[in-house]
Amino acid sequence: MLDTVLPKLEQLIEQLIVKNDALLQEKSTLASQNETLAQQVKQLEDDNEMLQMEALEQEEKHATTLTRINAMVDRLEHEA
Repeated sequence: MLDTVLPKLEQLIEQLIVKNDALLQEKSTLASQNETLAQQVKQLEDDNEMLQMEALEQEEKHATTLTRINAMVDRLEHEA
C-alpha cells in the first residue's frame, strides 16, 4: 500500500508546486496590471481636475462677457 500511496503523493505535490508557480505568475501579472491601472486613474483624476478648473474659468469669462454685452445693449437702448 505504501508503494502506491507514496508515488501518488509525490505526483500530487508536484501538481501543487506547478499550480502554485502558475498562481504566483498570475499574481505578479495582476499586480503589474493593477499598478498600470492605478497610474491611469491618477492621470485621469489630474486631467479631470484640470478640465474642471478650465470650465470654471470659461464660465467666469462668459459671465464677464455677458455682463459687458448687457451693458452695451442697455446703453444702446437708452440712446435710441
